Amino acid sequence: MTFLRYLFLGLLAFVLLVLALANRQMVTLRLVPEGLSDFVGFGTGPTLPMFVVILLSVAIGLLIGFTWEWLREHKHRAEARAERAKKERLEKELARTRATASDEDEVLALLDGPR
Repeated sequence: MTFLRYLFLGLLAFVLLVLALANRQMVTLRLVPEGLSDFVGFGTGPTLPMFVVILLSVAIGLLIGFTWEWLREHKHRAEARAERAKKERLEKELARTRATASDEDEVLALLDGPR
């Protein structure tokens, strides 16, 4: 299993290296189109290699997706937390009941005794 993990990571590194080498040209990121930038007053944006733009886009997409799922699953986590608290409360109550029941149930002990 470890071998497969290293094989996958090696292939991933190779693919990212090929992507970086194939997309080395510089691109300028702009917030608005060129024609509108003169009117609005926003000039140029940062100039980065294309592979950096691609990898940043993937990273930002993953971050947005993970955050969305974390927010979406909040109700499930809250329900599980409430169920866990309820279970712990019931276990404490059962332990208390068992501790007091051993002292009070002499009649049941007599009935459960040897026949």
